[in-house]
Amino acid sequence: MSTLIIVDQPPYGNWAGREALDMVFSLAAFDQPAALLFTGAGVNWLRKQQAPDGIGQKSVEKNLSAAPMFGVEEILADAASCQRFGLGPEQLVSGVTLADNLQDVINAHSNVAFAG
Repeated sequence: MSTLIIVDQPPYGNWAGREALDMVFSLAAFDQPAALLFTGAGVNWLRKQQAPDGIGQKSVEKNLSAAPMFGVEEILADAASCQRFGLGPEQLVSGVTLADNLQDVINAHSNVAFAG
């Protein structure tokens, strides 16, 4: 039984995405298979070299880099959303897999939760 957490909100401006990270890290820490899917504006979480200091926030890039240490199985990005936001594979943080068919990704998990 695996859980997919879907993040469709931008990384800054509200806490929904950070709460999603906490949820997926908690699941993985208790040996519950968990994965993250970023879609819509949520793909901006995966952008390399973010500089949110101007808005008084810390970069989420460090948070995401901890995912493998917690045992998060997959970090997926909707390929169409990446294209819409001008993100090519070279602009994404390491460890991200592009997904072309979101329905297949959703069907591969027994539990699905939306962060937004």
